[in-house]
Amino acid sequence: MVQELAHMPNTINVKRSTTVYRHMRDPALMRYYYSIKTLNLVDRLDISGSSPTDIFIGRFGYPKVFIGPLVPPEFGDTSILGRPELWRDMPIDKIVDMRSRLVRGIHLSNIHDVEKGKIEEQVRDLALAERPAVAEMRFSSKPFMKISLNDEVQPFGPSAELKQVELYNIKAERQMESLYLDTDAKATTAILELYNKGLATSKIQQGLSAGLFGIKSQRKFVPTRWSITAVDDTISKDLREEIKQNNLVDAVYAYYNVALDNRWLIFFIPGKWQYESIEAWYPKTIWNESGTDISIYSSYEGYGGRSTYAEIGGCYYAARLAVTEKLKELGKQGTVLILREVHDGYIMPVGVWNVREHVRQTLQTAPAVLQSPNEIWNFIAQRLEISSKSWIANSRILKDILTQRKMAEYIR
Repeated sequence: MVQELAHMPNTINVKRSTTVYRHMRDPALMRYYYSIKTLNLVDRLDISGSSPTDIFIGRFGYPKVFIGPLVPPEFGDTSILGRPELWRDMPIDKIVDMRSRLVRGIHLSNIHDVEKGKIEEQVRDLALAERPAVAEMRFSSKPFMKISLNDEVQPFGPSAELKQVELYNIKAERQMESLYLDTDAKATTAILELYNKGLATSKIQQGLSAGLFGIKSQRKFVPTRWSITAVDDTISKDLREEIKQNNLVDAVYAYYNVALDNRWLIFFIPGKWQYESIEAWYPKTIWNESGTDISIYSSYEGYGGRSTYAEIGGCYYAARLAVTEKLKELGKQGTVLILREVHDGYIMPVGVWNVREHVRQTLQTAPAVLQSPNEIWNFIAQRLEISSKSWIANSRILKDILTQRKMAEYIR
């Protein structure tokens, strides 16, 4: 989501949902709870542990930004801490608990200084690593207690200004290293090549953020939240153009799933490529904390895509990656509609990975096959709390379906 939307939501009033996260419903209490749990991390000037090869590049002050590794005070296989692809079945409190153990070292750097300085080199090497690496960080002052929570990026724990960082047992991921050494390949080429070779999306995003890809003179650090969306956008655009060569889906396919108290309803509808994602945020959720009505936001693109940034932000591109992957798998193209109800059990943001991975998960379920677009209305009523009428009011695709139905009835 983007801040610009905050002042212009569409709202409706419907019954409240029953949340599945009753043991810790208050975001402030959860933040306090995990702040207390990390007290041992802030009363020190150094930390050592096995970094899950995770880094964070900030965006404030751009082009001078804070860069640095994320390190937990534990050794061994910590790779799960940096792999959101593995978090699908975790509850929010476990995700926050897991990620709050990561201490962020921060060092002010210019985005163009990817080849300058010892700390810049260590950040780059960490992003290149194929498995967790032992890291030692020394700080100029004790870490400050602030757990980062954002709907674009994964949470992490306390932060401290870096004085020194050392890495041990580093082994570069072979395919990433090959693209890093190819200083004539564009960043887009590197992203697509690594994706097509099966590298995890999250790992490619780390590489882009660390300035590993692109023509040598153009390489730079990319703020983490920007790199996540850039990779989702780049890959899904490529897949979108590929699936446009396919035949249309032969029926309406409806996929449904519930995860983290988000209800996902995804339709593949016969027709040329169109894509729309609509999010309905209940009161007491991150984008509707003080509201009394449900806020609805939507973004759409036609066959030719869109030229402006999506109104609902990074979630739009993360979901587009998942649906284009599925259409490629099916060997089809179609009109895609995503309806997302965010209920009040989703009390804290955990990152845009939540959208990408849970749309992927939803599309792995067995779909209901509807023989006519007219059956969509009943299916919405059976699976979601918000009425079809409210979804139609916020959807270009649903309006088109309704208009086409009325025209067909008139002709008869």
